[in-house]
Parts: sequence; C-alpha cells; structure tokens
Amino acid sequence: MAKNPRDTYKYQFKQGNRILHGGITNDLARREQEHQRTYGGGHIRQVGRRTTEEAARKWEHDKGY
Repeated sequence: MAKNPRDTYKYQFKQGNRILHGGITNDLARREQEHQRTYGGGHIRQVGRRTTEEAARKWEHDKGY
C-alpha cells in the first residue's frame, strides 16, 4: 500500500510585505536561494505545514501561482 508522504512545502517569496511569487517545493532553503538570485533579494515564508505533493499542487493552482 502506497503512502502519501507529507514532504512538500507551500511558500510565498516576499520582499518586505510584498508577495512576488508563490509555489511549492521539497527544499525551502534551495528554493529561497534560487528566488533571491532571480529577484535580487527577499525571503520565503512557509505557508502552513508540510503536506502531500497532490494537496500542495492543488493549493498552488487555486492561488494562481
């Protein structure tokens, strides 16, 4: 029986109070560094708890990221 691991993070990438991007990842630190190079600074704010990839993809789609 396959188990759905809760190994996916939902996040928003922000500069100050402005949300520049939102998405999902399994490595927040790596993703933050990638966005910092792209946007020239900023930080990731985790949204909620780790979840399944399926649930995270639905959240990402529903938010329009």
